Amino acid sequence: MHKHYHRLITAQALGDRFAPAALARIIVANLSLDALAGQIGHDEYHFDANAFAESLAFMEQNRAAVRLALEQGELDVAYWAFGRLTHTAQDFYAHSNYISLWLEQFPEGAWPSPEETDPLDANLLNHPALRSGKLYYPLEALSFLPFLKKMVLPLLPRDAHAWMNLDGPEQGPKFAYALAAAVKRTKKEYEKTVEGLPPELISQFCQGTAFSGKD
Repeated sequence: MHKHYHRLITAQALGDRFAPAALARIIVANLSLDALAGQIGHDEYHFDANAFAESLAFMEQNRAAVRLALEQGELDVAYWAFGRLTHTAQDFYAHSNYISLWLEQFPEGAWPSPEETDPLDANLLNHPALRSGKLYYPLEALSFLPFLKKMVLPLLPRDAHAWMNLDGPEQGPKFAYALAAAVKRTKKEYEKTVEGLPPELISQFCQGTAFSGKD
């Protein structure tokens, strides 16, 4: 998703759980995966190129890092890992066809509201038709430029990220469903991450303001 929407999703999902300074640090870490270094050679950061198992493993690695960091009193490391985890979780809905598969369950013209989207439909998470867009560089990079996009799109395969993504409202009505699903998923990832942690560690995680200065 575009950075603006990653910010919006994270704030909407977690704003009532984290102190402003902690939330701000999580958002910085979330957005860090969209830096150039995170865009090339890291399909697992974004659920790209059908890297479903790799992306889920990346999320679990970061979840484990959050818990270990909290146990060691390293709040900034915990925020950094959790921010990266949330970015990947949010991109699942923007970079795969999960939303399309979910909407196919309903009659044409009778879609439920975006707020009713189920972000973790077990049948769809294991659906044989589930796939995510591939990035066909260098041509794909030109599709990110608005004045070239219309010329580049016809040259790219239909499984290209440029065709499949729901990164913003310009991609059509399904974007609202991707946004709503990402908010719900982010909340669930928080709940899963803190599950079983001592209350004092959860409190420190949500309210702590001691940062190490990592950028």
